[in-house]
Amino acid sequence: MRLAIVAVGKARASPERDLYQHYAKRIVWPLKLIEVEEKKRLSAAELKTAEARLLLDAVPARATIWALDGRGKTLSSQELAAALAKRQAAGEADLALLIGGADGLDRAVLDKAQMSLSLGAMTWPHMLVRGMLAEQLYRAQQILAGHPYHRA
Repeated sequence: MRLAIVAVGKARASPERDLYQHYAKRIVWPLKLIEVEEKKRLSAAELKTAEARLLLDAVPARATIWALDGRGKTLSSQELAAALAKRQAAGEADLALLIGGADGLDRAVLDKAQMSLSLGAMTWPHMLVRGMLAEQLYRAQQILAGHPYHRA
């Protein structure tokens, strides 16, 4: 299975970027971070629409889309691992996980997503979400491999 994290914003040198890279390099599935950014000054609503277009245009062809959204489904680490294993067993080769900007995801993205996934009820900085997501993907990998990391 090939994974793509498609995210709004360009990560600069920061602890958040380091956290993402720390876990991303440990994931054995091919993982690509695709960053998109709207350069024009737009109203909040226009920006959200423009970001949706950029995100959807960047999704690899034939990829299943999961959207990271605070109103989405909350999964345990074991449930996330099972969902990934199910996709892999079904022969789904590509999974794109979409992270919106500061104002979240436009309805157009949520409508295209096969699943809307939440990292919990708290609001997280969108740059930090990349690292949190990479850690959970790594944890899912370790669960599926039978490694005890997931109990930590």
